[in-house]
Amino acid sequence: MKGKIRTMQIVLAISVILTGIKFFAYYITHSNSILTDALESIVNLLTGAFALFSLYYASRPKDADHPYGHGKIEHLSAGFEGGMIVLAGSAMIFEGINAIITKPEIHEADKGIYLTIVAGAINLFLGRFLVNKGKKEHSPALQGEGKHLMSDAWSSVAIVVSLTLVYFTKWYFVDYVVSILMGIYILLEGFKTLRDSVNDLLDKADFEKINHLIELLNKNRKTEWIDVHNLRVLKYGETLHVDCHITLPWYQSLEDSHNQVDSVEQLIKKDFDREIEFFIHADPCVPPTSCSVCQITDCKHRQSEFKKKIDWNIDNLLPDTKHKI
Repeated sequence: MKGKIRTMQIVLAISVILTGIKFFAYYITHSNSILTDALESIVNLLTGAFALFSLYYASRPKDADHPYGHGKIEHLSAGFEGGMIVLAGSAMIFEGINAIITKPEIHEADKGIYLTIVAGAINLFLGRFLVNKGKKEHSPALQGEGKHLMSDAWSSVAIVVSLTLVYFTKWYFVDYVVSILMGIYILLEGFKTLRDSVNDLLDKADFEKINHLIELLNKNRKTEWIDVHNLRVLKYGETLHVDCHITLPWYQSLEDSHNQVDSVEQLIKKDFDREIEFFIHADPCVPPTSCSVCQITDCKHRQSEFKKKIDWNIDNLLPDTKHKI
């Protein structure tokens, strides 16, 4: 966590410098597209500051009020990021429409191009770095900030193209139209970031992780694991929470059942590259219903014959129901 916080501190400091560069570029060019880009940089500072706070807060240990930890705030940070991007995109569209009406003249477009290229290149590098680091460390806050900086970088590309056209043709309206198109693009990116954050806060199922977990359980399945059901995978910032019920032979000792549950936990921990906490509940089998799907061949307590091995899949592992035929 300390590494993520340090990274965000550096990014925030660089964002302050980039904001200064963009406002200086607007000062010498009076370009509407550069102005909207500079205004978005202020949003970058606000969201970066909130992302930094969220990383500090998420690093706090679990307590009585937050038994699952404080990692959810990273999803809230990404949502705040998305909301601010939406506001920035809306402001850019408004400024672009206003420029079409007032028709401001652009000066020293060549200098604006050079400054925008520098700012855009830095944003692109930082954005890709943060997205990759956020994925590696499972940090929604870093990924959200990285996506914001990358959208800012693509905005810089559009500004360079429009200013180049203005420099050679004096078609000032190109600058106004580009600022509107930039606003629309940023608005859509903001909605995507906001949607992903809301889904995470509402614990929307991550079927990619669930399917991977099911595949892992199928490959390493033991005969004593009669079934697994009520499977849930939740995200709390960088921590995964796995909740499920496992049906075991009713006659096993408490120690044997504990060892079986522990083997499931160790199997999952070994495969996933992040911190995982488990709440695995052991259920006793219920003869004769469970006997029809139980693969233990030497069971002395069997009350009905084995009928069929049930392949575990997303349809029979998610419901809170023991398997039967």
